[in-house]
Amino acid sequence: MFAAILLGLCWPSSKPTARPARAMSGSADEFACQVSAVTDGDTLRCADGARIRLHAVAAREKDESCSPGHPCPAASGAAATAQLRELAAGQRLQCLATGTSYNRVTAICHNESGLEINCAMVQSGTTVLWPRYNEQRPICDRS
Repeated sequence: MFAAILLGLCWPSSKPTARPARAMSGSADEFACQVSAVTDGDTLRCADGARIRLHAVAAREKDESCSPGHPCPAASGAAATAQLRELAAGQRLQCLATGTSYNRVTAICHNESGLEINCAMVQSGTTVLWPRYNEQRPICDRS
């Protein structure tokens, strides 16, 4: 309980015009990520070294391939990477961990404007929704 109160006192508040991030309930699965690098269209790195994989989102690999059995967007990996940079580079994200994938935390993240990055990437057309993971924990949730 003390940790949740302390987290609430230290966590930055959303801008008044931003939609409040769903992830801000005091859960131990919530964390902040100061984005230091965008690795590709669905992965970024935080200043503390953590690697974040966007939950329920699939982008092409850097070599423009799609892994067997994975959803494959029509857009290029370069386009997805550029879009993720536009939405997240240099920002402090508020994230909710949903699991792990290849030594990365999978998460649903909101940028400083309150925009859900995962949903925005799919809506941009540069990535596609990964239904299997979206069923477990939906993105683009407007509740």
